[in-house]
Amino acid sequence: MKHSSLVTKLVATFAMVVTIGYILIAVVLSLWFQNYFLERNRTDLEETAKLASSSVPLYLNKEIDDTELMRNLSLVKGVDRGDILLVDASGYIFFVTNEAYNSLVFTRFTFPDRERLVEGNSIEINGEVNPITKEEMSLFIQPIEHNGVYQGALVVYTPLGSIREPLYSIYLRIWTITAMAVIFSTLFIYYVAQRMLFKPLVELNTIARKISKGEVTQRVLVTSSDEIGQLSESFNTMAESLEQTDKNRRDFLSNISHELRSPITSIRGFIAGILDGIIPMDKENYYLKIVYDEIQRLTRLVNDLLDLSAMESGKFSFKLTELDINEIVKVCIARFETKVEDKGLKVNVTLEGDHLYAAGDRDRLIQVITNLVDNAIKHCPDNGDIRVQTRSKGKKVHVSVYNDGTPIDDHDLKYIWDRFYKGDKSRTNKVSTGLGLPIVRNIITQFGEDIWVENKGQGVIFTFTLSMT
Repeated sequence: MKHSSLVTKLVATFAMVVTIGYILIAVVLSLWFQNYFLERNRTDLEETAKLASSSVPLYLNKEIDDTELMRNLSLVKGVDRGDILLVDASGYIFFVTNEAYNSLVFTRFTFPDRERLVEGNSIEINGEVNPITKEEMSLFIQPIEHNGVYQGALVVYTPLGSIREPLYSIYLRIWTITAMAVIFSTLFIYYVAQRMLFKPLVELNTIARKISKGEVTQRVLVTSSDEIGQLSESFNTMAESLEQTDKNRRDFLSNISHELRSPITSIRGFIAGILDGIIPMDKENYYLKIVYDEIQRLTRLVNDLLDLSAMESGKFSFKLTELDINEIVKVCIARFETKVEDKGLKVNVTLEGDHLYAAGDRDRLIQVITNLVDNAIKHCPDNGDIRVQTRSKGKKVHVSVYNDGTPIDDHDLKYIWDRFYKGDKSRTNKVSTGLGLPIVRNIITQFGEDIWVENKGQGVIFTFTLSMT
């Protein structure tokens, strides 16, 4: 599975980084212990060799014999593992602690740096080959002095294996602990990554697949506030949006089906009645007029849907120019003269000045004001009042349309801009497509302006803004 591959890659990466870190620590510790151990061994050798070498001048002056000298040399640390040679001031070997070196007695010893010895400094060389055993040795040379005069040197051969043996035990512990730490860290990283990262991602992937199959009610459980938790919250927000979109789609299909079915059913019924002779000939014109009105309603519905679809898809076209908003209001009001007279409405138009100029598209603004005035007439009771007003406020022009119809419920106020939304069925009639207000808001929004609705006393007022030129 893909998530397993991701787990493997990330855990391998983290494990590699941790392993490299532990190895570096182990190497540093190993080198430190090696240097510390060798330095301590050299210091101990130097201190004990100084004590033992003090008996050499006594031996050279015949004040002590071989047995006493051997006993004193046995004080040198590590002599039980190595061998000691005594070299006189001329560089000749005159005494050995191991009979295997007897062949070297009275032969010249080659010093690596005799001047250093004469100056009173000891010499240590690791990896020197023993001339007798041919083994790799640690060579330690301690100068012998008497009354400040160089008398010779004490040479100690110690097998490197015996020196390094304690180090091997330390190395084994260091690298065993390192290996255990790497294994434990890898398991811990895997556990934490699986629990905190991959498990939530797998759940997100599972829910995403379900949503892709139409189960839009699925949600991810948010268990943290980190980046994964924020991703889960964003995913849930997206899922809620998808659920709302799906609901809107179903509602839209239901509403459009209803809006289309009603006029089509009426048209089919009346035409069938005329064709079958059920409707008398003297009534045909009456029913054909009804059919014509229904076709007009269908035409308006289709045109409104096309306009709304164009706006929401970004294909809405308009051209902002300077225009007289007062003149547009007058044109729109004149179109409703017949409807106003039929309902006995009182229309009060208040315009600021003779001319009030703003930026807009003439045809679209006529569509906006026409829809708002038409909406006001529909919801205004017979003999009611309608007020249309234009006024400037700062750099904006405010256009408002008021009717003294029934106020809109607070619950319905946030839904009136939705397509086909009808909070109160009594507020609409057959000539309404239910798309006027959504179209109005889309046009004003495309202009970059605002529109809002408020309940004012016993009526409702719609207000939108335009930028002054």
